[in-house]
Amino acid sequence: MSKFVREELEVNEVRTVVHIAGKGDPLVFFHGGGTVDGFEFAEAWADRFKVIVPYHPGFGDSGDDPTFTDIHDYVLHYLELFDKLEIDTMYLVGISFGGYLAARFAAEHRHRVRKLVLVAPYGLDVEEHPAVDLISTPGEQIVPMLVSNFDVLKKNLPAKPDMDFIGTRYREATTFARLFWEHPFDPKFPRHLHRLTMPVLIVWGGEDKIIPVGQAPYWKAKIPHSEVLIVPGAGHIAYLDKPDTTGAIARFLK
Repeated sequence: MSKFVREELEVNEVRTVVHIAGKGDPLVFFHGGGTVDGFEFAEAWADRFKVIVPYHPGFGDSGDDPTFTDIHDYVLHYLELFDKLEIDTMYLVGISFGGYLAARFAAEHRHRVRKLVLVAPYGLDVEEHPAVDLISTPGEQIVPMLVSNFDVLKKNLPAKPDMDFIGTRYREATTFARLFWEHPFDPKFPRHLHRLTMPVLIVWGGEDKIIPVGQAPYWKAKIPHSEVLIVPGAGHIAYLDKPDTTGAIARFLK
């Protein structure tokens, strides 16, 4: 049985589903541009932290708001959500799109983030190591690229996808496209990474096929107090390929 308890909150008229487990200092996890990987891995953190895993608007079980057309809309959404949950400061972990969102949130509200973990974050336009174009690449091609060992992800996927599963994937892809279709990268974003003055851990799978591990040094160069953890043999979702990664993240946070 899952340790997580499901809660629904209204945040500025957007239904927001949050899963919470454990006790202690708050640890918030921001998922990536899709939710097929689930969040069972985060149960391991519930022994040390109060783990909060929200579904972003337009993703998973949360409602949507078509007026959310910029990443800053999500930053403001989470400010409201954290106030509702009475979370003043937190440890913050984000992967891929969620890593970009976590970095933006922490840069703007660094007094609220005690430590930050970015797992293969999206957001930098690195010409030498370009990320896969997630908007133009069909979803059935992207899913196998998320991990190096597909078996660790396959257990989260239905044997025969039904219309609900397909509809959720389409909805999430549409939400992502709404944010990044016209402007896949914000050229002003890198100049603000120096504001991440809290301790930062950058985690990257050594076999990432979505956002190449070659981007890791570029993030480290722009974030003052950062360190990099390369996970050999792991793909984009490093903590699924190599479960010990969740322990390494917990040790960094504590």
